[in-house]
Amino acid sequence: MKPILDIQNISFGYLKDILLFDDFSLSLQEGEIKAIVGPSGIGKSTLFSLILGELKALKGTITAQRVSQVFQDPYSSFHPTYTIREQIREVASMQGYETLLAQMGLREDHLDSLPHRLSGGQLQRCSILRSLLMKPKLLLLDEPTSALDNLNQVDIMKLIVSHLEGMGVLLITHDAELARWCADEIIPL
Repeated sequence: MKPILDIQNISFGYLKDILLFDDFSLSLQEGEIKAIVGPSGIGKSTLFSLILGELKALKGTITAQRVSQVFQDPYSSFHPTYTIREQIREVASMQGYETLLAQMGLREDHLDSLPHRLSGGQLQRCSILRSLLMKPKLLLLDEPTSALDNLNQVDIMKLIVSHLEGMGVLLITHDAELARWCADEIIPL
């Protein structure tokens, strides 16, 4: 089976003599969750930028199928002057949203709100909702539960795990316990 993410022997550094990645490889299959764990500044978010094509590796190749991402800061994920519903409709079908909405503890009126009217946790759940409705093959999660309380963190990760059919997840987290709970493999950086 062809991987949904295939990173082969990439090298990258912001400074020519200091590489964040040197001959780094990673492969992710449908149905898998892999977690990248490490301290701030080690290159976790840079890896996502490389996968998304925002940065170019010095060498090596990255192949990724249909990608969706949940950013760590939910306020940077949404335009401030459009409702959540309008922003979801721009990129995804609303088919099946009612079930996901209920599973995430969100109400219909949350979708008709402007982003600044929601709490950080509500907005992060809207970001995850949007990503799941996009039906990605590869879901990139950058500290997706950092804006949520502990109870909601577990519930949201269980929901993501329950939607693994047809996609794979690459998770960035500082939370080693969360990574151990949900990941098939932990990749330390």
